[in-house]
Amino acid sequence: MADLFDNIPASDPRPKREAAPAPRPLADRLRPARLAEVVGQEHVLGAEGPLGHMLADGNLGSIVFWGPPGVGKTTIARLLADATDLAFVQISAIFTGVADLRKIFDAARLRRQNGRGTLLFVDEIHRFNKAQQDAFLPLMEDGTIVLVGATTENPSFELNAALLSRARVLTLRRLGPEMLDLLTERAEAMLGRSLPLTAEARTQLIEMADGDGRALLNLIEQIAPETATLDAAALSARLSRRAALFDKSGDGHYNLISALHKSVRGSDPDAALYWFARMLKGGEDPRFLARRITRMSIEDIGLADPMAQRLCLDAWATYERLGSPEGELALAQAVIYLALAPKSNAAYVAFGDAARAAERTGSLAPPKHILNAPTRWMKEEGFGAGYVYDHDTPNAFSGRDYFPESMGRVSFYAPTEFGAERDLRKRMVSLAEERVRLNQSEAE
Repeated sequence: MADLFDNIPASDPRPKREAAPAPRPLADRLRPARLAEVVGQEHVLGAEGPLGHMLADGNLGSIVFWGPPGVGKTTIARLLADATDLAFVQISAIFTGVADLRKIFDAARLRRQNGRGTLLFVDEIHRFNKAQQDAFLPLMEDGTIVLVGATTENPSFELNAALLSRARVLTLRRLGPEMLDLLTERAEAMLGRSLPLTAEARTQLIEMADGDGRALLNLIEQIAPETATLDAAALSARLSRRAALFDKSGDGHYNLISALHKSVRGSDPDAALYWFARMLKGGEDPRFLARRITRMSIEDIGLADPMAQRLCLDAWATYERLGSPEGELALAQAVIYLALAPKSNAAYVAFGDAARAAERTGSLAPPKHILNAPTRWMKEEGFGAGYVYDHDTPNAFSGRDYFPESMGRVSFYAPTEFGAERDLRKRMVSLAEERVRLNQSEAE
């Protein structure tokens, strides 16, 4: 039986077609060729900015760029290498292991022996652990590499102190509407035509990008082939909105909850609702928000409005019964109530002061007059002697001292003049005056 492949020629006689080069994304084609073309970062690149001074002095040091996605961290690093005639090497901390780093370091040492330095750009540098971050230090110190790291997370929390002491942290800003509009004009110039958008739709496109230049160019690339003019509604149907910049486990998470908390504390219900909605849209767990909102009622409203805590707990319970999205309205109402409630941190401060006092005086015994004396020996030792049952006194107030005898009286709680605490303050002043009067009477 003949082999099935006997009649197939050893090689295909037909001429081979050359593979067409893969199309380059618009964001790559529009990548700046010079530092002067980078938009939105003049505060670091300008003549008076830190990078402007470094380049003018011919002394580029190691840098960590901190900023949101799509603002030019990678582009600036590449252009810095060009401006200083350094070999540009780019790695990502997500995909680079110890063996890879060794090869990169060896190549940088060899390159230096041949008279050329290396700018090593490390994207997502915060994803390297402490030991991996430490590996850069000797090469940074002896000049083998100029390290340029990029991170979207707060370097103070994510990078070790040794690396931060050898690198300058530069904050890059999200791109404002004017800068995004400039990028749109550059894209139109490269495409050779205006985008098929109404003025309203063009504004909406900028908003969709949310400060991210790369995202804007990717959105433009999706609508560029359109022939019919798109209005705002058509654009929304054509494009999916980008997810809000929010990392539930990262720096953005803490920034937004801090913004919500401080808006409530600052009695600004509109701002508080905005940050509350931002977190929900970003995918935050409403139960986390319910817990933090309840904490705000205790820390910032306290006894100025005792109903605030109860309302937060009721809103939390309502959410548990209804779920999302219906139950989120109950939490939103709690946010509004807290923002408009009278504010007091007097109980919060008092508890902290009392806790510190307890830590300092934790071995002091209670005064004997408030100790129980269940045995004859304890009675003979004076336990319980002189105790006055307050309900048997006029106004149900004996005025006795209940602090440790060697400690003396200490004042922790200082009610404010706001809300329900105004009445508590009057009550405390009245009790203090009565205590003095009763003690004087007893002494006489």
